[in-house]
Amino acid sequence: MSKAKAVRIFWILLFSGVVAFAGFIALIATGAFGQLPSLHELENPSLILASEVFAADGSSMGKYYTAKGNRLDVEYKDISPNVIHALVSTEDERFYEHSGIDGKAVLRAILRFGRDGGGSTITQQLALNMFNGERSHNRISRVIQKLKEWIIAIQLERNFTKEEIITLYLNDVSFSDNVYGIRGAARTFFRKEPDSLSIDEAAVLVGMVNNPSLFNPRTNPKAAMDRRNVVLNRLVSNHWLSEEEATTLKAKPIDMSRYRKLDENNGVAPYFRDQLRNDLKKWCKEHTNPATGKPYNLFQDGLKIYTTINPRMQAYADSAVVRQMPILQRELDAQRSVRNGDVWADHQNILDAAMRNSERWQNEEDDGLSDAAIRNSFNVPVKMKVFAWNATREKDTVMTPLDSIKYCRQMLQTGFMVMDPFTGAVKAWVGGIDFRNYKFDHVNINTKRQVGSSIKPFLYGLAIEDFNFTPMTQCPAVQQYFPDYNAYVPARNGSHWEPGPYPMAYGLGWSINEVAAYLMKEMGPKGPQRFAEFLKQIGIPTSVQPYPSLALGACELSLYEMLDGYTMFPTGGFNTQPYYIERIEDKHGNILANFASTPKEVLSQSTAYTMARMMQGPVDFGTAKGLRERLGLAEMGGKTGTTNDNSDCWFIGYTPQLLAGGWVGCDDRFIHLESRSADGGHVTRPIWESFFAKALADKSLGLNRNALFTKPDSVRPGEELQWSSLEKPPPPGAEGVDQGNGNASQYNDTTKAKPVNPY
Repeated sequence: MSKAKAVRIFWILLFSGVVAFAGFIALIATGAFGQLPSLHELENPSLILASEVFAADGSSMGKYYTAKGNRLDVEYKDISPNVIHALVSTEDERFYEHSGIDGKAVLRAILRFGRDGGGSTITQQLALNMFNGERSHNRISRVIQKLKEWIIAIQLERNFTKEEIITLYLNDVSFSDNVYGIRGAARTFFRKEPDSLSIDEAAVLVGMVNNPSLFNPRTNPKAAMDRRNVVLNRLVSNHWLSEEEATTLKAKPIDMSRYRKLDENNGVAPYFRDQLRNDLKKWCKEHTNPATGKPYNLFQDGLKIYTTINPRMQAYADSAVVRQMPILQRELDAQRSVRNGDVWADHQNILDAAMRNSERWQNEEDDGLSDAAIRNSFNVPVKMKVFAWNATREKDTVMTPLDSIKYCRQMLQTGFMVMDPFTGAVKAWVGGIDFRNYKFDHVNINTKRQVGSSIKPFLYGLAIEDFNFTPMTQCPAVQQYFPDYNAYVPARNGSHWEPGPYPMAYGLGWSINEVAAYLMKEMGPKGPQRFAEFLKQIGIPTSVQPYPSLALGACELSLYEMLDGYTMFPTGGFNTQPYYIERIEDKHGNILANFASTPKEVLSQSTAYTMARMMQGPVDFGTAKGLRERLGLAEMGGKTGTTNDNSDCWFIGYTPQLLAGGWVGCDDRFIHLESRSADGGHVTRPIWESFFAKALADKSLGLNRNALFTKPDSVRPGEELQWSSLEKPPPPGAEGVDQGNGNASQYNDTTKAKPVNPY
């Protein structure tokens, strides 16, 4: 073959190759090998963004996100130059010189057959991450994918500045531990914002993007440190760091002491955030995102939810629970019926249901095991982790799965909530002892327990408001008979008290059941019905049955509802429903919704003030004796509540500025503390007291020990109470005895008792 012919063939082949390559590019550009993003999509890239929850002080409480949506947006100005220099030096050192494709890097990759990587620029990586899906492992598919990246990268460079591309990349890139975006990574690994990252911290994070699993400093510290040092060397090569500085930084270990990954089990107020998530999902369904024309997606649209939770109060509430509950648990565990298992003697059905509903039973059933075989497996000891009151909230142990069910169900639970009674803003929410192990929330409105004597302030308020009772009205302490219901209240005769009579104020202070029954009786035949209506009137949404034992709290309400009802006492008669979302914003900071509670007058100011003063009795000399004095408060009100067998122990109290309440008990009511002193005043009151002791000492919260309830201009005759003028009786036995269960069959069981003439 002549030289001229060979040259001609070369040029023909070269030209044909170029034409073929151009045609191939054209086919890709027209979508022949898969749709490319439209101009609109390129100009408006949509990241899947986590929605973030903020406390009242603006601090982050946690996030809601999908598996690949654990990211939070950040602006270029809020990213440390250390991060940007490390990223460009390591991933694309000619980033500011090319227009999306680095020709030198591509040529190097071709000459070395891809052994040193494919020459992907930061813009190409962004194109892959945002628009091109997962990296293909098929050679032909990868070539097509790479060409798509080139096309998208060039289009991105035309539509965005270099700073915007860097920002998009750092907001989208994947880090270790299912964390996406530089803000999430900075917070997770170093508990910092991106603008505060040091050089070595930036090097650790940038080093991860090449292989998040391999270079995870939590799981592979040696590999992560080696990769960090590579990034530091690149910074030296690009003149962002001196050799001496790099040597010093390389000698430092990676500090993981501040590592904290926020998930549903940790972070601030996890029970609250779980309740909030349910509320927000409902809100999202009912509101359309104008950008998509579809309902908002809580897990992808980057909403910002600002709540009323005060982090300091939340911390004090958590601390109060942690201080008291282990003490109570030791007492319960020491009881003979719990130690020897007798507490379960008549409740095999509950254990059977718990076994069948367990994940272990479902898995073994799926494996084809018979019921008998599965049941036998629950009696074979195995290694496991269970909840424990220690620093990690768990311990390693060996026990049978059946024993583990008993162990978990024998754990005392609690609910504690704090709110501003004037605005309705919820300040703290503790739904249980440990969210990771016990998801059931004991605060929210759907968790109802028998309220016992904590209901009595409502009855006393009604007696003063509608039936002309005063704190000094003389009331007998004897069993009452209700002929229309063929029922006695209390259910059994025989009181800790002499028949009396006693001033009504003492009836409340000592929580005398017979006095509460007398008040109900004096309201007439329709008294139970009127009291049930009154509970609705003051803002409690749950309908209760109008039985006479309602006077003793023989109904089930939630802690949330009880605090809702109590708001009328410190506020001068206004019910203020609790709320906990201040506002919702979109990812750009535009306000989508504002929330607040509107006070509603439900009680006269005179009655509310009288009740606030009268409720000082329980915390001065009654069932929570000495509480006000120990806290050094000028005025406060409070009420204990204890149900039959101490299954439910309550304490709700308030100052002129703040309202809080708590409940303690087991989820199975037959498991309970047996001590005669296991009442609301001894079991739950310490949680309330511990919280308020810390809250009052925290000057930043602005709580005033000398605050007084607002006294109205005129108090109705006889309603103004002067405790100092009254002689206090000696303490009785435990409160809450024989209050009944509030249903008709219970009353029918007590009709053999002889009625006592209260007069």
